[in-house]
Amino acid sequence: MTMKKTKSMYLRQVTMTLGLITLCMALLGAGFFSLSYRHQLEEIKATLNRNAGFISSYANAAITKGDTLTGEDFIGYIRSAVLLTDTTVLVCSPEGQVLCAAGGNLDRETFTIPLQQVQVPNWAVNQLVKKGSYSGMTTFNQLLSGRCYVTGQLLSPLIQDPETGELVSSGLPTGLLFVAADTTAVLDFLQSTFQLFFVTAVAVLLISLVICSITVQKMVDPLKGVCAFAHKFAHGEVDTRITEYANRGDEIGELAAAFNAMADSLAQAEQKRSEFVANVSHELKTPMTTIAGFAEGILDGTIPPEKERESLQVISSETRRLSRLVRRMLELSRLQSSERVAAQEQFDAAEVLLRVLVSLEAKITEKELDVQTELPDGPVMVWGDPDAVTQVCYNLLDNAVKFAVPQGRLSLRITTKGGKAYIAIGNEGETIPPQQLSHIFDRFHKADSSRSTHKDGVGLGLYIVKTLLNTYKEDITVTSQDGFTEFTFTLSEV
Repeated sequence: MTMKKTKSMYLRQVTMTLGLITLCMALLGAGFFSLSYRHQLEEIKATLNRNAGFISSYANAAITKGDTLTGEDFIGYIRSAVLLTDTTVLVCSPEGQVLCAAGGNLDRETFTIPLQQVQVPNWAVNQLVKKGSYSGMTTFNQLLSGRCYVTGQLLSPLIQDPETGELVSSGLPTGLLFVAADTTAVLDFLQSTFQLFFVTAVAVLLISLVICSITVQKMVDPLKGVCAFAHKFAHGEVDTRITEYANRGDEIGELAAAFNAMADSLAQAEQKRSEFVANVSHELKTPMTTIAGFAEGILDGTIPPEKERESLQVISSETRRLSRLVRRMLELSRLQSSERVAAQEQFDAAEVLLRVLVSLEAKITEKELDVQTELPDGPVMVWGDPDAVTQVCYNLLDNAVKFAVPQGRLSLRITTKGGKAYIAIGNEGETIPPQQLSHIFDRFHKADSSRSTHKDGVGLGLYIVKTLLNTYKEDITVTSQDGFTEFTFTLSEV
């Protein structure tokens, strides 16, 4: 299915590109032919108007001298003008009756009848008489052998302008003059141009098809390669990495780099999951083995009756340990599944710390610890979730009490700087080796000594602390030297 989609993408891209090129060429061709046609018509119109002006000037001068529009001299002039200008001329009476006609565009069948019976269309006569001019594409009701561009002018005698002394038209129509030109040459030119354009367009499309196919194929092939690597990874080849396209400086290279980063992240997640399962198995196995051993010893009589109570106490202790482990794991699961809402409100961090200290008073008294506090005189107002901060303080303080030496020092400090409140909890005890400090916030991490002396630990308290603080984008650090270990975390001040 993926390969079909890839092929479909290739076809869609090629089709879309060729379609866009075709559309652009069609629009350019239409614009070019439209402008060319209008330009040719404007040239024909200007030429006809110029020729009509020459012929009408002669005709007006002849009428002024008293010549008729049907005289031999006038007809001879019209025929000469037709030969010189390659046009068709119709001279008509004011009513539209053809008086003289010459040119190669006359319909021969129409002009086989007597000339006095030939009439130009009334609509052309009316327009010319009312507006003083006429122009347009027409056949004059089949008077012309084909569609021609026709221009018309009024013929009238000349009079002398009393102001300028020049001869001007009197405005009294004595006749009508129509001059026509064949547009076949224009159409032939456009046809030949269209043929050339069509051949050029086909060549451009073929070249574009080849170039587009090669270009799109070069884009699709890397995607197919990345898809193949993804299939391998999905089928269990977790060591698969894309090296072929990783050094490309384009989006394909970014995709390959993102895939490799994803694969590395998933591999790390899988490794952490495996370690988590192994740690959970180990933590569950030890107390369950102990419980099963003592229970079987009581049942089969291996443990004497006088030691049954002691054995039951061990079973009870290991059961509580299992309960704590399960509770911690459920709490961790809620944190990692984002069930906890990151509430933000103002509260006094010093009050929270002191309240947690009071809750652990019994444990502190039991170990006869010397509690030293360095707290500001007033409240330390911060932003955050009071419940989450309470849990952080409890885990850190409980951990400090647990690993403090009897009659040792327990330190609590709060300082403020740069909009941050720094809460430090420390204890006198064994110095944590530097190689262990980098792993102290890992899941199920416990010092070797703690596994034997502190059976109630499950190795999740500090990991939960780190996870909670990361939820609010706060930091936590740890230092340990000369038998004194201190955890310091930050909160944002109000």
